[in-house]
Amino acid sequence: MIAGFLAPTSGSILLDGVEISSPRGSVPPEKRGMSMIFQSYAIWPNMTVAENVAFGLTLRRMDRAEVRRRAGEMLEAVHLSHLAERYPAELSGGQQQRVALARALVIRPKLLLLDEPLSNLDASLREDMRFEIKRIHDEFRITSVYVTHDQSEAMVTSDRIAVINQGRVEQIDTPFEIYTRPKTRFVAGFIGRTNQITGRRNGSGVDFDGFSLPCALFSGNEAEVFVSVRPQSLHLSTAAPDAASALSLQGRIAGRAFLGETWDYVFRADSGLELRIVARPHEIYGIGDVVWATAARDQIVQIN
Repeated sequence: MIAGFLAPTSGSILLDGVEISSPRGSVPPEKRGMSMIFQSYAIWPNMTVAENVAFGLTLRRMDRAEVRRRAGEMLEAVHLSHLAERYPAELSGGQQQRVALARALVIRPKLLLLDEPLSNLDASLREDMRFEIKRIHDEFRITSVYVTHDQSEAMVTSDRIAVINQGRVEQIDTPFEIYTRPKTRFVAGFIGRTNQITGRRNGSGVDFDGFSLPCALFSGNEAEVFVSVRPQSLHLSTAAPDAASALSLQGRIAGRAFLGETWDYVFRADSGLELRIVARPHEIYGIGDVVWATAARDQIVQIN
């Protein structure tokens, strides 16, 4: 709908204060002053890198010298000047992606749209290109809307994230707030991994599975209270915790996996509650070991 390929059934979309899409009518895609990078890059196989980048300028019948100058500047910005005369088939996936990015930016669009542009790259290259896209965005300061199902990609490339579930916006916030203060159960589970725990109000307290917290810590007056605790926010120890920990559970290690940089533990409390806990490499516990799991109050986040 932002690009103009579909019309909204309600509401409206404004660009620079001007309505471009609504049920009353829409501005055609070619008149919106936007650029779009597709999943497949869609670069022309019969054109050189330089010709691909200059395509939008040539289509606008700009002066040839100006076309060469701006295309050259953009190739330099994406570190492809030395490949200007090559064809797409002679490029790696990451280089093709940068050609698509340069072609989109060279016309100086009002808005840049990106539709999962890294999905065709391998994991290592995808990680590198996240930072490359962020660098280029910060250099040219063009507002961008980046659609992705990859949570890490969204966290790295975005200033603000909109989490959408079945067509409805669940939360719009900074990456830090989205991760540390999710507003809903969907956001908590979708962005990163988390432990979701259900409690019930009982007088002045909320009883969870194996621990209790004061009602005053939670908003609302519903009978059930839902909280999120990230695996990285939980700590394991063989020693009994002090009173400062809001969450304190004794149990056993029910499963574990070594991931190189961390241990991924499955902790099963005596109450039956299971939690995923991430620990540093030197924090080694065996299957069946009796341990305590703790978390500070500010790491227990209420969700709706």
